[in-house]
Order: sequence, then structure tokens, then C-alpha cells
Amino acid sequence: MNTLIKKFYTAFDNLDADTMVSCYHPEIVFSDSAFGELRGDRAKNMWYMLCHSQKDKKFIVTFSNIEADTTTGQADWTADYIFSQTNRKVHNKISATFKFKDGLIIEHRDNFNVHKWAKQAMGFKGLVLGGTGFFKNKLNIQTNKLLDRFIASQNK
Repeated sequence: MNTLIKKFYTAFDNLDADTMVSCYHPEIVFSDSAFGELRGDRAKNMWYMLCHSQKDKKFIVTFSNIEADTTTGQADWTADYIFSQTNRKVHNKISATFKFKDGLIIEHRDNFNVHKWAKQAMGFKGLVLGGTGFFKNKLNIQTNKLLDRFIASQNK
């Protein structure tokens, strides 16, 4: 399964959402602090949205510490990019855990420090509010609204 995880993150670095979602089981469950829990096509569409939003920008994914067996796995990865709302540089360090079924990823959980991310992405506002439950809830609402709009635009 190490190869599957490498394939996933190499595709992400190349902004190749088709290859990324081909690594996912149809019943995928994804979760992170930005989006909360996403299932099935909604999780897959998140990657399409993120890859689409970073086209022609300086977006870099690196990954390391991949460990996996036939049922579970983990990896560390970073995303370096410019946060579009503030034009600020972000270096986000993420720890991922995986569960596998039928040779594909059925569960993918990303964990990162939201407060550190918010400080980088939003500056002083992120420093002050980024560690609060209020901020995390608002972030989930906003990211899911963006995902809703992206999905609606693809279904036209």
C-alpha cells in the first residue's frame, strides 16, 4: 500500500485529481479540520476543487514517512502555496492516516494544526482567532460552501 500512498501524493503534487480519486474506494470517508468529514463523491470532488484552484500557481506537495500494510497506513506531507484570500504564503504540515479496502483507500484522515495554519494564511486575525472552536466551525462552513459551489458548477 506504500505505492498507493506515493501515487496519491505524487498526483496531488502534479494537481492530477483523476489519479488521486482513482486511489479512493467508492465508499471513501475523508476528514480534516478544514472540511470536516466528507464521504464518497463529495470527498473526491474536494480534490478536484483543490487541484483546479491551484492550477498555474506555485503549489508544491512533499511527502515522507510512508508506512503501510494491507489494512492501514500513514504518511506525513506538506503543502506549500499562496492562500488566495490574503495572498500569504502557507507551509502546512499534515499527518495522514489511512485504512484500505479492496486495494484502495477507504478512509483518509488528515490532521494539522489549524491555529498554525490560520496564523500563516490570515496573519494577525488567524493568530487571535485561529485556535478557537468558533474559527474552526466557520472554516468548515466556508470550505463546504466553496465545495457546494464547485460541485454545482461541474453539474451544469
